[in-house]
Amino acid sequence: MTEVDQRRLVGIKAERVTNISSTDYPGHYPNEDHSWNLEKFTKNLKVDVQRLSNRSIDFDLVGVDASIANAFRRIMIAEVPTVAIEHVYVWNNTTVIQDEVLAQRIGLIPLNVDPAPMEMRTPGNDAPTDRNTIVFHIKLECTHNPKPRPGATEPEDLYINSEFLSSHLVWRPEGEQPAMFGENPPAPTNPNIVLAKLRPGQEIEIDMHAIKGVGKDHAKFSPVATASYRLLPHIKILKPIPPPLAEKFQRCFAPGVIKVDPRTKQVSVDPHGVRNDTVSREVLRHPEFEGHVELSRVRDFFMFNVESESAYSPQRLLPEAIAVMRQKIVEIKAGVELLRNPGGESDVVMGNT
Repeated sequence: MTEVDQRRLVGIKAERVTNISSTDYPGHYPNEDHSWNLEKFTKNLKVDVQRLSNRSIDFDLVGVDASIANAFRRIMIAEVPTVAIEHVYVWNNTTVIQDEVLAQRIGLIPLNVDPAPMEMRTPGNDAPTDRNTIVFHIKLECTHNPKPRPGATEPEDLYINSEFLSSHLVWRPEGEQPAMFGENPPAPTNPNIVLAKLRPGQEIEIDMHAIKGVGKDHAKFSPVATASYRLLPHIKILKPIPPPLAEKFQRCFAPGVIKVDPRTKQVSVDPHGVRNDTVSREVLRHPEFEGHVELSRVRDFFMFNVESESAYSPQRLLPEAIAVMRQKIVEIKAGVELLRNPGGESDVVMGNT
């Protein structure tokens, strides 16, 4: 594998972890100048996309401290705003599901609404408007199918509207909303979510108000299903592995991590496959491999996996998290300036964000 500065490595031993950061100033060392340098930071910072699909992304964030990487992860989960159904007005519900349970299920439906043009409701301004509220309506009744397929036994063949699906939600545009969302009408991101099952004689009539919110208020506003990261594993072979033990050594790691030459039985680490290693430390259990291998993780190399369950495309989530953090910094800076300004206000009021 490529040589890595030892200061960047967190050692993985059989029963302990070594070389962890244990100071208030990670990355700083005695008698050395580690003052902030934008050019140096920019040179070391890297963001590489490894995989991208319609709903998920794998990317590497390299050259930052764990506190920064974890801040981005937590912001993606809890502070990037989305739009979700908050108020449910049940006018009629004769299904077997109670109103409260049905309202909870409806609230968890992910919507395709871009929150950027929407305004956040504030405690002092709770009145719904076309700028802060999106209205949905559903009126559904289950009836017998007058012409079922011969021999049919499934409910979808015997009845009409046997299921209340997320696709049944109908958007009611208000005010300027047709111009705001004309090209992408508000709707669930998944039209096939089953919310309730109906039988003949049962019906539902509900109005729903969707608003802009953040995940720290309720999980339904979280734009991601999962947002996690792992540190890049680093495997260093210190001494050649004896050929008779090559395949046993290979089996101590996840598939694709260790390569064994079929002719010479020479062992090497796959530089790309090493990403799949779980650092199970299985190799450290075998005395015959003692002193042959060194396990570690790269402390500033974060491999992110993020799954989007909102209107955001996966590649947009990190920039949105960065924007939220920048806004936090602006507010903190403004508060500090007020504290430093002798002519400023005596009390500084900081917002919840």
